Amino acid sequence: MSKIRFFALGGLGENGKNMYVIEVDQQLFILDAGIKYPSAELYGVDEIIPDYKVLIRAKDRIAGIFLSHAHEDHISALPHILKDLNVPVYATNFTMQILKDLLKDEGFNLDDLTLNTISQNSIIKFGHVRVTFFNTTHSIPESVGIAVHTVDGVIVYTSDFTFDQSGDVMYQTDFRKINELAEKNVLALLIESLGSTLELKGGVSTNLNHKINSIYTNAEGRIIVSLFSSDLRKIQRIIDISLMHHRKIAIIGRRAQRIVDIAIQNGYLNIPKESLITLRYIDDKNKNDDKNIVALVTGNRHEPFFMLQRMCKKVDRLINITDEDTVILMTAPVPGTEKMAARTLDILYRSDAKVEVVDKRLLTAAHATAEEIKMMINLLKPKYIIPTIGEFRHQFGVRRLAQEINYKENQVHLLDNGDVLTFDNKETYVSRSEINVGEILIDGTAVGDVNDFVMKDRELLAEDGALLVVAHISPRTKKIIGEVKIITKGFVYVQESEEILNKVKEKFIEVSQKHLEGKYINWNEYKRDVRNEVNRFIYQETRRSPITIPVIISTEN
Repeated sequence: MSKIRFFALGGLGENGKNMYVIEVDQQLFILDAGIKYPSAELYGVDEIIPDYKVLIRAKDRIAGIFLSHAHEDHISALPHILKDLNVPVYATNFTMQILKDLLKDEGFNLDDLTLNTISQNSIIKFGHVRVTFFNTTHSIPESVGIAVHTVDGVIVYTSDFTFDQSGDVMYQTDFRKINELAEKNVLALLIESLGSTLELKGGVSTNLNHKINSIYTNAEGRIIVSLFSSDLRKIQRIIDISLMHHRKIAIIGRRAQRIVDIAIQNGYLNIPKESLITLRYIDDKNKNDDKNIVALVTGNRHEPFFMLQRMCKKVDRLINITDEDTVILMTAPVPGTEKMAARTLDILYRSDAKVEVVDKRLLTAAHATAEEIKMMINLLKPKYIIPTIGEFRHQFGVRRLAQEINYKENQVHLLDNGDVLTFDNKETYVSRSEINVGEILIDGTAVGDVNDFVMKDRELLAEDGALLVVAHISPRTKKIIGEVKIITKGFVYVQESEEILNKVKEKFIEVSQKHLEGKYINWNEYKRDVRNEVNRFIYQETRRSPITIPVIISTEN
C-alpha cells in the first residue's frame, strides 16, 4: 500500500501555467511546467510562471519532470525552474528540440542538464513506480499522455488531446496503449477540461477542409492566412491544401517563430522544397504580388494580428495587402488579445481585401470536446477523476459529463492550485490550500523581481502618472537653494496646469519650513511628510493619486 498525493502548482482554475505533482511514497513526479500570459491590467509583465519554490526543499525527492507536449503553457517555465532545480527532464523528440532551443536562449549549457528523449514505448522505473507514455492527438507533433504506475493502480494524465483521426503518424492516438492501461486498474484520471463545454459532434475537420478549399477555389489573387505558430497541425493542413491548388508557399515570421523553423528543419512540417519560396523585401522592381502566392502569417498570441495590421497600413517590408488579396483568419482571439483582434478586423475590412474569418467552432479541434472527454473516461474507467487544465467552469463541465456516465459526485474532485488530494486505503480526502502556491511574475529576464507592490505602483502610474518634486537644501544654512522644480509624467499637461503646480511648490515650501527649523534635518521624515502633504493636496484638487517622489538633494554652498 503506497501513500499517494496529488496537487497542482498551476493549471487549475485558470488557463495556462500547467504544473501538476504526483507524490508516491515521498517520490515526486512533476507533470509539465508551463507559463501563462498576463491580462491587460498586469502592466509590463511578460509572462507568469508557477511559484515552484516550494519544491526546492524537496529537490532530492524529485524523480523528474515529464513533459506532455511542446506548447508554452506546458514547457516554458522550465528555463526558470531548471536554474534552481536541476532535475531530470523527460520528453519526446520534438518537445525536446523546442525545449533545448528555449534553454539555449537562456544561456544554459545543455551538458549540465539531464535531458532524456523518450518515445511512447519508453518505460522508466523508479523503485516500485514506473512511468509510461501513450501517443495522443493534439495540434502539435509527438504529444503524449503520461501514466504513473503504482502498486495501487495507475494515475493517468491525458494533457491536451482530441480523438480527431489523422493520417499523419505524428498526430495519431494510440488506442491500443490506452486499452492496455484500462486493464491495469486506473486509480485516477487527470483529464483536460478546456473543451468540456463544447458540444461538437465530429466532422469538424472535414468541414474546415471544405471551407478552406472553397475559399482557395474562389481566390483570384494572393491568399494570406493568419495562423498560430504553435498549431503545427493547421499549418500542415494549409500547406497541403495550398499544394493541391498548385500554389507557392511563403512563411512569414519563420525565423522569429522558432517552433516553425525547427519543425521544418527536422521534418515535422512537410513542404516540398520547390513549393517553398522566400520573399524579398518590397522595392521598385519587386512587389511580391505574384497571384500564386500563399503567405502564412505565423506568430503567438497577438503577433499575427499585429503583422496583418502592418500589411494593411502598407508598412510591412514583405507584403502590402490590396483589394485583390484574400485574407483567411484562422487565429481565434485568445484571452487578452480580443481588442487587438477586433481592431485588426476593422483595418482589414477597410483595406477592401476579401476577408474570410473561419468560425471559431471549426478551429476548436485542439481540445477534447464533451463527447471526447466522456469517451476517454469510458475507455480508461478510472476510479476517480480530477479535471485539470482549465478554469473552474471547465472543471465543473467535466464533473457534469462524468455524472452523465454514472460517476458519483464524490468520485470527481474539483481542486484548486495548492489543494492536496490524498489516496489512502482506496479512499480519498482533500486538504484545502495545504501547499502555499502563488505566481511568479516575469518582467524581462529576472525571476521574482515583480511583486504586488510593484504591480500596484504600475497600476497607479498607468492611471494617474507620476510627479517629482526636486529641490536643493543646504543643511548648514537650513535654506532651500535655487528654485523648486516640479516634473510630471502622465499626470497633467504642464502648460495648462501651471496654477496647480505652483500650489504644489507652495505646499512643499510650507512643509520644508517645519523641517528646517530644528537643529538637525531628519531626511526620511522630511521626504515622507512632503509625499503625504503633496498627495493629500493633489487628491483634494484633482481627485487623482499620482506617484509622488520627493527628490531632496543636500547641497553645500
